[in-house]
Amino acid sequence: MNIQFTQTRLSSLVTGENSLDFLYSLKNFPVFIGCTESPAEQDKRADMNWDICTKTGFIQLKDLLPLDVIYSAYHSEAVGGVWAEHHESLAQFCAEFGLQNVLEIGGSNAVIAEKYVRLEPEAHWTIVEPNPNFETKGNIKLIKGFFDENFVFEGEPDGVIHSHVLEHLYEPFEALNDIFNLLKPGQKHIFSIPQLHKWLQNKFPNTLNFEHTVFLTEELLDEALPAFGFKILEKKHFKEHSVFYATERLEQKAPYKVTNRYEEYKKLFLEFIEYHDEMVADLNEKIDNFDGPVYLFGAHIFSQFLLEFGLKTDRIVSILDDSELKQGKRLYGSNLFVEKPTVAKDKGAVLAIVKAGSYTEEISNRLREMNPKITIIN
Repeated sequence: MNIQFTQTRLSSLVTGENSLDFLYSLKNFPVFIGCTESPAEQDKRADMNWDICTKTGFIQLKDLLPLDVIYSAYHSEAVGGVWAEHHESLAQFCAEFGLQNVLEIGGSNAVIAEKYVRLEPEAHWTIVEPNPNFETKGNIKLIKGFFDENFVFEGEPDGVIHSHVLEHLYEPFEALNDIFNLLKPGQKHIFSIPQLHKWLQNKFPNTLNFEHTVFLTEELLDEALPAFGFKILEKKHFKEHSVFYATERLEQKAPYKVTNRYEEYKKLFLEFIEYHDEMVADLNEKIDNFDGPVYLFGAHIFSQFLLEFGLKTDRIVSILDDSELKQGKRLYGSNLFVEKPTVAKDKGAVLAIVKAGSYTEEISNRLREMNPKITIIN
């Protein structure tokens, strides 16, 4: 079942000009990154068409899907040791600035908020989130909805915080402008973004997709922030996973000076595509040559990418995933169902395909501890 796009980007988000070249199209891709209980015939698909700005190298998705399709259900628990460490580290990073009246954009399951108010018990924290998995409790207040130019905050925040949100927004630079307008000079804007440049270099399949519609790299953001009225106070790199920014709202915006990374970013992206073509062919050969049960880890974009590049499914028993919300459900866009990783514990010699980006090592180690006879491909 195909779906209609709601918006087409005809100009570069960075330059505002018609400076776009066609880059690549991933045909007929599942529109939802998550799991479902609906029958497979109800799954929707659309072409993922990528353009690149000739003047900056900024990569952006051309045709955009409705937000209520992309985020039709809660699906981002961010479970696992890496995420737990990320949230703890970000909460401590934010606490260095002693914020007492915080607005968080896209607070998901309120984990960062809960960690922060334990560090700052008198702080008041408000989350604006379209698909929350929590309710207002204590000093943490929920506003169900999207943050945009029409958002009204009751009171006056002394800081705006968000984590892995900016790369999800269809208009990330407009969001920076909206945050600038909400804050007063000297107030703080603190956030975390994924290291997308590093992710693409590492060929991680969760780098760009229907949710991550912009290649918002650290290099580009360093140049953009002053142009949208924010001074970088401090940066912290969390593993090869995220970058934490602490910024301060300036009196006025600076001229935008952006470096052209067209050749570098185009080469990176096309190498990413070529890698997946070759890697899936290799995986299919290894599946054919393995005499035993085969499992795929990750009921998310990681597995969807492999499947859409042609990974054979006839030998795959199920998808393993730690998320209790996903277990027993079907990965959207596939015929594979999700089970707990522990189902492979007593199966003897099994094969597990683990292509989970920056979480691959953590997951692989847990699977080996659980079943010493497991063979892992990553």
